[in-house]
Amino acid sequence: MDIADISTSGLPKILVIAGPTAVGKTSLALEVAERLDGEIVNYDSVQLYRMLDIGTAKPSEAERARVPHHLFDVLDPDEESNVADYIAMAEEAIADIVRRGKIPILVGGTGMYVRILVHGIFEAPPPDEEIRARHRALAEEKGRPFLHAKLAEVDPDLAERIHPNDLVRVSRGLEIYEQTGKPLSVHQREHRFQKPNYDALKIALLRPRDELYERINRRAELMLERGLVEEYEAVIAAGYDRQLKPLQSLGYRQMGEHIFDDVPLDEAVEDIKGQTRRYAKQQISWFRNEPHIHWALAPLERDGELPAQVLGDIETFFEGGEPDLEWAQLDPYDVSRPD
Repeated sequence: MDIADISTSGLPKILVIAGPTAVGKTSLALEVAERLDGEIVNYDSVQLYRMLDIGTAKPSEAERARVPHHLFDVLDPDEESNVADYIAMAEEAIADIVRRGKIPILVGGTGMYVRILVHGIFEAPPPDEEIRARHRALAEEKGRPFLHAKLAEVDPDLAERIHPNDLVRVSRGLEIYEQTGKPLSVHQREHRFQKPNYDALKIALLRPRDELYERINRRAELMLERGLVEEYEAVIAAGYDRQLKPLQSLGYRQMGEHIFDDVPLDEAVEDIKGQTRRYAKQQISWFRNEPHIHWALAPLERDGELPAQVLGDIETFFEGGEPDLEWAQLDPYDVSRPD
């Protein structure tokens, strides 16, 4: 059965704006929200946290004043949160937006969050502590890259999306393979073939690689100019431990290494650039595997405004029609800027 055969009739409609970091998702979301009476719902896992503004590239106060925003600044840095917590918050926010007759526009970079929100979650076997202990021992003895290589042998699709040092996720992928005899990525693909929770129009933005990487590098420099070091110091001064999960995220981890481990600031910034480029590649890979997603070359705006066709297609979708989406037929494997 193809996912296209599964009816979404009667389900709440949402617009999902996806794509790699720094591609221009926020500006598109704001334009659509203002023109079509929409409200923005965050699906970036680190933008959920208070105090972490510059390093997460949250929308500015001025941007958030333009339209209502949801699920930004809802957790303190030491509050634990998982995908189930996010789904509960997002479902509540979307229901409220729909109830008031507005358009929910989901924007972010944590692809797993939006996939599980729309399609539900694969019910994995319970953790096996014996298997996990064996994996920890192997990582200690032979290094984490060794364990990542073992995962790549049995589940290359999953391994491509996980950093070799992410022991928890690498171990979980191996654990599920050992428990079920089937790769986690296969379980996830098969799970998508069920009735979804929402009727989602998914638009992914992309730019030519050199252009995207230039934007990523410039964003890292702007974060420094806007006070990333001072923001990190303020969080630490407030009593939060540098080992907390959000403070180990991209950008903040490097600031910790600069402040506590004497890594030169220029080296820390270069590491942010390199790791962000790697993260963008992982995001693109993830969204390429997202069902029913339409790719468009960013920016969609022309002379500061969205073309009527873009807005018209989105309106058509929310009115129950079938948009033609001629502007969203980009091949994500062959991205180039027209001459």
